[in-house]
Amino acid sequence: MIIKRDCYYPPAGQNRRLHIYLPENYYSTDERYPVMYFFDGHNLFYDSDATFGKSWGLKEFLDHWDKPMIIVGMECSHEGQERLNEYCPYRMRWGFCSNFECVGDATMRWITEQVKPMIDWEYRTYADRACTGIGGSSMGGLMALYGVLRYNWCFSKAACVSSAIAFCMPRVYRDLKDYPVDADTRVWLSWGTREAKGVLDHTREDRRSYTSRRNRSVAARLDAQGAATQIYCQVGGGHCEADWERQVPMIMDFLWKAKALTY
Repeated sequence: MIIKRDCYYPPAGQNRRLHIYLPENYYSTDERYPVMYFFDGHNLFYDSDATFGKSWGLKEFLDHWDKPMIIVGMECSHEGQERLNEYCPYRMRWGFCSNFECVGDATMRWITEQVKPMIDWEYRTYADRACTGIGGSSMGGLMALYGVLRYNWCFSKAACVSSAIAFCMPRVYRDLKDYPVDADTRVWLSWGTREAKGVLDHTREDRRSYTSRRNRSVAARLDAQGAATQIYCQVGGGHCEADWERQVPMIMDFLWKAKALTY
């Protein structure tokens, strides 16, 4: 079942809609559940809510998956370019984000200081970091990576899908150095060949591409800290919910069942 409710978001002085998935038998048991927080929550469950008319299909997957859990999808602003502001964690002096205040860290504090405590108080959760993950795509993927690095005390798992890391790699590398993660951390890093810069042949991964090299570099630095990473290049994949939906079973199995791919 999906519960929609508002939560006050201090950086904007407005409410943000939460899309909360509960297992269908939630109210007929006394079980507790792990929780995963996702950015762009309106794009997760129903096509009718999704920005471009196609969701991740996450509800249908979870309804048939054998590991019951709670998902908290956090909706962003739909006014102008405010999503970029809310999901940009680094203040940059150049590039597309130079015109934004970049309140991504304030967004993370909202999640860890307000949203998560509320969810843990009102729903039957396992509140410890081992049972808490975060995920997102594009700018949400960047936020998920930022979250698992700087807020590793809170999140042990991250799904970083088609992450918008290209414009801020020096900052990402700095965080990887300055905020080492615990060895039990698991991070999914993926992209599609149709969104990889400079790739002309979409029938295979080109490891020379900027996108491949940057994601693999992040994975290597995390691996060196003892974390478990999964790199996945989606052959023919683009920057859209339809392609991210195809990754959902692999993402969830890797993060929550420790099933690694062998491709």
